[in-house]
Amino acid sequence: MHIDFTILILLTVWVRMAQLQQGGPDEKEKTTALKDLLSRIDLDELMKKDEPPLEFPDTLEGFEYIFNEKGQLRHAKTGEPFVFNYREDLHRWNQKRYEALGEIITKYVYGLLEKECHLKKVTLPVDATESEPKSFIFMSEDALTNPDKLLVLIHGNGVVRAGQWARRLIINEDLDSGTQIPYIKRAIEEGYGVIVLNPNENYIEVEKTKAQVHLSSDSSDEPAEKRERKDKIQKETKKRRDFYEKYRNPQKEKETMQMYIRDNGSPEEHAIYVWDHFISQSAAENVFFVAHSYGGLAFVELMIQREAEVKNKVTAVALTDSVHNVWHQEAGKTIREWMRENCFNWVSSSEPLDTAVESMLPDCPRVSADSVAGGRPTFHAYADLSGKGISSRELVEVTPPSVTACVLISSQVRSATS
Repeated sequence: MHIDFTILILLTVWVRMAQLQQGGPDEKEKTTALKDLLSRIDLDELMKKDEPPLEFPDTLEGFEYIFNEKGQLRHAKTGEPFVFNYREDLHRWNQKRYEALGEIITKYVYGLLEKECHLKKVTLPVDATESEPKSFIFMSEDALTNPDKLLVLIHGNGVVRAGQWARRLIINEDLDSGTQIPYIKRAIEEGYGVIVLNPNENYIEVEKTKAQVHLSSDSSDEPAEKRERKDKIQKETKKRRDFYEKYRNPQKEKETMQMYIRDNGSPEEHAIYVWDHFISQSAAENVFFVAHSYGGLAFVELMIQREAEVKNKVTAVALTDSVHNVWHQEAGKTIREWMRENCFNWVSSSEPLDTAVESMLPDCPRVSADSVAGGRPTFHAYADLSGKGISSRELVEVTPPSVTACVLISSQVRSATS
């Protein structure tokens, strides 16, 4: 509101100047005075008065929020839910505040994985040096030694990290709705080893030095004449952008560069790395995957790269709103056949629970996840599992699929000969 009003005033002054320039000497003198007035206006300072500094607390307490006994995020003093529009007409500032809170919640969930789920944090790469960028996963103490069954969780893409299905649900609903914690606890109770992947932790960001900023824009291999033209265009573009930025973004953020984590630079790389160094080395006779959204694509890529190993080790896969595509990913016929027998993809649908949903792709069956009040679908991912001398029926419930939430496991394993 204040920004729009300020711009309106400036536009009025400029229009008045244009009118005065068409007049005589007196009008031109007034124009000079108006120009002098405009030159004294510091747009940076003017805009900073409208947008508060992009500085936010680094703790929940600093934000004055807590998770109550129901796992709901509430204001510590008023008990009210989180409010996104903390300051009206400052969407960018509100978004930055939301993102800062999200980073705190990510760390909070990491803590719950260790304290409540008793998982251990394992650094990646396994042979990382002290100075190189690192990632990590979480696993139960018996993840590699459990001789019976191992459960592997892969979340979707975006801002979510290990232990989360959806940040939005954690903030607006509760921890049970937005994290994998209920799933993990139930899995451990049922005797599963558990590995929680962290496929979006692919790089760290570091601030660029002035030399790096200059180096990144320098193209010394180009001919001098071409480089001069390019530099001239870049300077003119920068001048226009900087003028606009004075209005849009007075608090210019620091320029950063991404330093990718070795062998874990993408969700697909991460899934393959964790398979090679952990899952394939586990003692479990039966490995089960639950993969949501982009996690399904990462699993299919894993199959393509490690087909024989996956077929030998994995018993069944529950996909939830998976975005994989066997054609684009060039999955072979034998992979597609295996997926038809061992995978199910529960998708958002208004059809009754477990109703077959038509698919254009010749891979795993797609079935309805059903829906409940408010358009929040619920998954009951059923898969008859068999192999390795055992038979079981796996029940996986995920709410909701598009922003997956709570997963419960109920299984009964018995000897195939019984």
